[in-house]
Amino acid sequence: MPAALPLRPLLLALVVVAIWGSNFVAIKLSLVDLPPLLLCAVRFVFVSLPLVFFVPKPDLPWRQLLTYGFTMFAAQFAFMFVGMKLGMPAGLASLLLQFQVFVSLALSVVMLGETVRPVQVAGAIVAAAGFAVVGLHTGGDVTVAGLVCVLLAAVSWAFANVWSRRLGKVNPLALVVWGGLVVPVPMGLASLAFEGPAAIWQGLTHAGLGAWLGLAYTVYLSTLVAYSIWSWLLARYPASTVTPFTLLVPVCGMVSSALYLGETLPAWKLQAAAFVIGGLVLCVFGPRLRFLRAATATGNP
Repeated sequence: MPAALPLRPLLLALVVVAIWGSNFVAIKLSLVDLPPLLLCAVRFVFVSLPLVFFVPKPDLPWRQLLTYGFTMFAAQFAFMFVGMKLGMPAGLASLLLQFQVFVSLALSVVMLGETVRPVQVAGAIVAAAGFAVVGLHTGGDVTVAGLVCVLLAAVSWAFANVWSRRLGKVNPLALVVWGGLVVPVPMGLASLAFEGPAAIWQGLTHAGLGAWLGLAYTVYLSTLVAYSIWSWLLARYPASTVTPFTLLVPVCGMVSSALYLGETLPAWKLQAAAFVIGGLVLCVFGPRLRFLRAATATGNP
C-alpha cells in the first residue's frame, strides 16, 4: 500500500493544487494578447533569469537536466497553451490535464518498479469516465484540436513526474530554474517559425496589463513556488502517492474560471468533474479506508 503523506507534505501538496488550479485563469488572460508559443518562451525567460546566475546548477548530468526541462516545461506548456488558444476552456483544461495521473501511475510501475494497488486501478477507471464525458461534448467551445493538445501536455507532465523520481534528492529551486533554461531557445524558435515575427512583435508591444499580470502569476507562483514544492515532494515520496493529489486541481480551476472568466458550469461538466474527483478519492484514500475497516473489525483503536 502506498504510504499516506504526513501532515506537512499533505498541506504543501494542497497549496500546490490551489496555485495550479487558479493558474489556468492567469494563462487564459495572457493568451488574449500573447501567442501561445511566445508565451511559453517568455514565461521561462523570467523563470530562469536572473536566478540562474545565483542558484547553482543541480548536480545532474546535462542529459537528465535537458530531459526534465523539455518534458516538464517546454513540451507540457507548449501543448497546453496551444490547446487553450485553440478553444479549450480554462476550467476544462484544468480537468483534462489530470490525465497525467494515470500515465504517471503506469510509468511508475514500468520505470520505477512501484506498486499500484487494485483500488487505484479502480480509481483510474472511474476518473476515465469523466474524460469520456468531456470527449462526448467536443464541438462549440470544446474543440477536438484543443482536447488533443491538452492530453499531449498531460502525457509530457506524466513522464516528467516519473523522471523526477529518478533524479533523486535535488535542490528543487535549482531544478526549476535550470530546467526552465531549456525552454526559451526552442520555444522562441518555434514561435518564430509557426507564429511569425509580426505576431511576436504585436504581442510584445501591445499586450495589456492583464496579460502581464497573468504572466507574473504563472512565473512566480505557479512555476518557481509550486514546481519547487512539487519537485521536493516527488523526490521524497512515491509518485503513486503524490501525483493523485493533482486531481484536485480541476476543483479550483473550474470554480476560479467560472468566477473570473464567466465560464459556465453545465451539468455535463459537473458530471465529468465528479467522476474525476471520485477517482481521486479511490486512488488516494481507498487503500487507507480499507485498512481502517480491517482495524475496526479486529477491535484495534
